[in-house]
Amino acid sequence: MIRNPITGNTLAADEASKLSQMNTKLYVGNLSFNTNEDALRAAFGQFGAITDVYIANDRETGRPRGFAFVTFGTPEESQAAIDKMNGVELDGRALTVNEAKPKESMGGGGGGGGGRGFNSPNRQPGAFNSRRY
Repeated sequence: MIRNPITGNTLAADEASKLSQMNTKLYVGNLSFNTNEDALRAAFGQFGAITDVYIANDRETGRPRGFAFVTFGTPEESQAAIDKMNGVELDGRALTVNEAKPKESMGGGGGGGGGRGFNSPNRQPGAFNSRRY
């Protein structure tokens, strides 16, 4: 067992190893488009030291995409924020807060649409030969 500094608080070994493996970065979803970094720092700062806040913006329009990432200094702070903030309203929206997962690769290759092939109905045999310049 691992003891916390507060008397009587103990964690079983499996709980302690789970916390030590936990990511300190949290995914915060269902954000209002009006929520800014200062509002996120104020809401989540009560759970510990925030090292980073990133609000995702659309590349083309620059508008917020409705989610953010908040990074804490320790896994315990992250877990406290998840426990207390998941489902809480911020700027009129109920937040979804959970541990951020690594970005999955988009897969590669894949078929892509695009131009017309030789079997296209608009392609006629000998079309280039019939052109007159």
